[in-house]
Amino acid sequence: MADLSRRRVFTGAVALAGAATIGLNPVAAAQATRQRTGAQHSPSLNFGDYPVVARVRARRALEHLRVLSDKIGPRIAGTEGELRAKDYIARVLRDLRYQVTLQPFKIADKFLGSVRVGKDTWQTGSSPQGLQDATREGVVIDVGDGSAIPADVTGKIVFIAAVTNVADAYLTAAQRGAAAVLLGRIGADPLRRLSAFSPTLPTPVTIPVLGLAQVQAERLRARLAKGTVTVKVSSVQHKNLTSYNVIAERPATFHNPDNKVVMVTAHYDSVPGSPGANDDGSGTVLCLELARVLRYLPTNKAIRFALWGSEEYGLIGSRHYVSQLSEPDIKRIAGTFQNDMVATAYDPAHIYWLLSVDGANNATTQAVAAAAKRLGYEPRTKGPVARGSSDHVPFHEKGVPAANFSWRGEGGPALLEPTYHTPEDTIADNISLERLQVSLELIGAAAYDLLRH
Repeated sequence: MADLSRRRVFTGAVALAGAATIGLNPVAAAQATRQRTGAQHSPSLNFGDYPVVARVRARRALEHLRVLSDKIGPRIAGTEGELRAKDYIARVLRDLRYQVTLQPFKIADKFLGSVRVGKDTWQTGSSPQGLQDATREGVVIDVGDGSAIPADVTGKIVFIAAVTNVADAYLTAAQRGAAAVLLGRIGADPLRRLSAFSPTLPTPVTIPVLGLAQVQAERLRARLAKGTVTVKVSSVQHKNLTSYNVIAERPATFHNPDNKVVMVTAHYDSVPGSPGANDDGSGTVLCLELARVLRYLPTNKAIRFALWGSEEYGLIGSRHYVSQLSEPDIKRIAGTFQNDMVATAYDPAHIYWLLSVDGANNATTQAVAAAAKRLGYEPRTKGPVARGSSDHVPFHEKGVPAANFSWRGEGGPALLEPTYHTPEDTIADNISLERLQVSLELIGAAAYDLLRH
């Protein structure tokens, strides 16, 4: 009887929260009850949906993304960019009055480079087998695929880029006096743009060897077509690195005898050269916006947001986090909603995928599917479908209900935008506010439903 009374009080509190949110605000009411793009019917919301759907705003999330992607830029594990992002995320969550914990963990050295071209500076990878902590400046000489390098390139910055394997051309350039070598990546597939990289060299050399992304190679070649180009290149080995998970929690409003918690997660690092707007700045700012919306809503479970460091080097942050959990801590988790690449503007990526490791339904996929049906987004969703490759994997391995949620192409969840992992993953080129709004509403409504029951 006491439990029934508590449930009635809870339901009434949610109803009041919904009324307070939309009842006095016609704009919010219209936002909550409008028919969604791509929906077959108008939404049929439950009480818990109203205070979430009426309040989440993709444009508010975009304000955070401008900081992470435009101002901070590439956020490579353990380096300055990731550390600045960590501080920003923690500050936002503390301002929202969550209990914030920073979880540090050691990671391997990173080898990065930079190319200064006129007023532009491009972040690249740097070969561990090349000279580190060095800066070289010189005139660029484009030797194509490297099959015909001049006999004397003393003091020159030798640029090698081709679709085919450039093999040992870097070594020939070094032996003939090059000050540095730039290896460009040109993909054969027009739908796949290649990222910056840290070249693995069979034979070490005593000059910097940098790995450029495809767009960087194309831009350099376009400049060379107009005349002489002088660049400054640098290679840096980042040592003794620490990456961080940012964990923010708010306790349950009502009695929580089993101490259950619902997790909403994303990773905030990116790959070299990429400002990571969609991967995974979008998932990160989804978490920050939902943290704002959910912070005062009544719940029967605790809410925990987790922003992972060092995902791009093998799910290191989330694996570290799960490895530190006791068995009772693991059993506390009612579900983990992992959000990775939730706002791409790439037109063919119009399916919102529910991705569990084994392809089976669990509490998170069921909650999102139910939310999609209530909101009218069901035609735009597919799944659950089997796929790993994101931070839901460590949770699944421990038996926690978990899934990754992401916009991908119709051809399958592996179909990603061409700008994936490249310098072109920017807000301007690769963020859809409409898709970000859909993601916010689906995860917000689904997570809150699980938090209430």
